[in-house]
Amino acid sequence: MTPAPTNLDDACNNLALRKAARYLGATYDKALAPVGLRATQFSILQKLSAHGETTITSLADMIAMDRTTLASNLKPLAREGLVTVEPSAADRRARIVTITADGLARMKAALPLWKAVQARFEESFGADDAARLRASLGTVLDTGFDPWAE
Repeated sequence: MTPAPTNLDDACNNLALRKAARYLGATYDKALAPVGLRATQFSILQKLSAHGETTITSLADMIAMDRTTLASNLKPLAREGLVTVEPSAADRRARIVTITADGLARMKAALPLWKAVQARFEESFGADDAARLRASLGTVLDTGFDPWAE
């Protein structure tokens, strides 16, 4: 039997992940600030530019975020005219999110800044280690939890 850790901070997966996420998130936020985007906003615009219009539910699934938090993140993007959020013609209960021309332009303006911070991280951390990190974090999403189930 494995003894209980004496310091829970050292054994807490959630704390370790959140510390790293805050650190990297702040780094990407700082890099994207000149174009007026935060890292989460950039990710939303990038997903929309790659996948076209989609429902809030589908977009939330794509970026592993609960629908309520995503809706909150979409509000400033909609206010700035970077996305539209409209009821679906097929199902009035569903909301369709679409990137606008201004949103696409902002995402494209942010792309070199994102690429620069991405390259800097991979240079410092190691490209192979960064790829393994992304793969490991991707498998976290397949551990069987359902955090946003209603």
